[in-house]
Amino acid sequence: MSDPAPLTIDIDGWEGPLDLLLALARSQKVDLRQLSILQLVDQYLTYVNEARELRLELAADYLVMAAWLAYLKSALLLPRDPEIEPSPEEMALRLQLRLERLAAMREAGARLVARDRLGRDVFTRGAPEGLKTVRKSRWQAEIYDLISAYGQISARTRPVMHIVAVRPVMTLEDAIHRVSELIGQRVEWSTIESFLPEDASGSYRKSALASSFVAALELAKQGRVEIRQKSAFAPLYLRGIEA
Repeated sequence: MSDPAPLTIDIDGWEGPLDLLLALARSQKVDLRQLSILQLVDQYLTYVNEARELRLELAADYLVMAAWLAYLKSALLLPRDPEIEPSPEEMALRLQLRLERLAAMREAGARLVARDRLGRDVFTRGAPEGLKTVRKSRWQAEIYDLISAYGQISARTRPVMHIVAVRPVMTLEDAIHRVSELIGQRVEWSTIESFLPEDASGSYRKSALASSFVAALELAKQGRVEIRQKSAFAPLYLRGIEA
């Protein structure tokens, strides 16, 4: 559909496009008192009737322009009220700016519609390639973090020296020999603590108790000692078996 010709009016005092008349009237370069609003309306109706394929929005724009011209002329003929805000000139300027903005929007919309369409004007590649993602690490650390990381790495790589502390212990052989000698002198049941040395204390007493317990198990396995315990965690009793 081709665009219709712009509305050009020919009335007393003006001959030319309607939008140009509105711009000159706003700047007071045309005497609106000499223009006939009736002739303007007649020519507008004739223009609309003749242009059958006229776009409705363009006809609406011309109608608004003609209405504003009539309003401006009435403002010039009638006494002006100082309380009316804004003034007719300012309102005419706003109208022109809105029309220009509307024209710019329509032009931008027409450009968007006229762009190449995917699948009709342009086509995608048959074997599309994926997008390559490039990642870059950005490290952020404070002085405490650096010192802590250095300490952990240094602790892992530092040579470790194991120093075994020398402490008094009772060997299993000594415990077996001591329990064997004492068990032969006792016929009744005796607690395992009674087989420990009298001067044993601290860590040596713990070592002697553990060794004496293992020695009692070994002697019981050989059939030389009986072991009795009434309940869990109860005192452990030993008694020798007569040969």
